[in-house]
Amino acid sequence: MRFDKFSFGSIMIDGVTYDYDVVIDRGEVAKRKKKASKQFRDEYGHTPLSIEEKIPWQCQRLVIGTGADGALPVMNEVKQEAERRKIELLILPTPQAIEALKKNAAETNAILHITC
Repeated sequence: MRFDKFSFGSIMIDGVTYDYDVVIDRGEVAKRKKKASKQFRDEYGHTPLSIEEKIPWQCQRLVIGTGADGALPVMNEVKQEAERRKIELLILPTPQAIEALKKNAAETNAILHITC
């Protein structure tokens, strides 16, 4: 998987530009479906990443890109579930998350927020 470009509001993966948050699950890129997390928006001031979403748990390491400025909240239940499943969880601003993915993508899934 090749990360060609990231800027606020878009990311290019393998030559394809995405203008929405993405989920990378075993090498497949899909749109993040955050509707299930919108119920927590008022509590966090932003739609967080919650356990209610379809999280790609089939991995040894899960990288969460929290946006250009690192503003995406990750709910504690997500962290606890990763620990329960014995999955290494990296929560980083998206530019650093991309660098982590470039260095070691094997057995790694990701959720990348592309704004804030």
